[in-house]
Amino acid sequence: MAKGLKQSSSVVSIGFGTTETGPNTFTQASVDLNLSPLDREVFVVLAVNLDVEFPDAIAATDTRVSGSLTTTSQTAMPTLSNANCLATIREAIRAGGFVDGGVGFTTAALESPPSTLEYIGIIATNDFFLQVEGNANAGPKTLSGKLYGYRAVATADIYAALVQSEVLSA
Repeated sequence: MAKGLKQSSSVVSIGFGTTETGPNTFTQASVDLNLSPLDREVFVVLAVNLDVEFPDAIAATDTRVSGSLTTTSQTAMPTLSNANCLATIREAIRAGGFVDGGVGFTTAALESPPSTLEYIGIIATNDFFLQVEGNANAGPKTLSGKLYGYRAVATADIYAALVQSEVLSA
């Protein structure tokens, strides 16, 4: 347990999902954690699992579907270099120059943290955000997954620092 935090729930899993609003369109959705700011409640993230729908296999065309989970709202698909990005995934089919559907590739952030980590992130505001975006697909693609963690109550100084850090880095 992180210093300055007191666990107030057992470990829970939160399922989520979103679909692009149109083919190859950056789409974001938010999931409400129903945290109590008056009680200085935060969500301690232990692990994230992300799955995206497979990209379309189109001859001679590179296609891709990317997804991510962040603690703040985004305007474009983030990478792990973004301080607020907790997990990413990318499925791609490389078919440029081929007459068939090409070869598939998967790139994903570590889905389960090493046992030496206490947690992989803390969500101090009420929502977390999902992003999905396809590239060169014929139809809209979907992101789904699970967030694992627990609720905790932070001391006043830790809570203020976590909220300020999350909001200012948005």
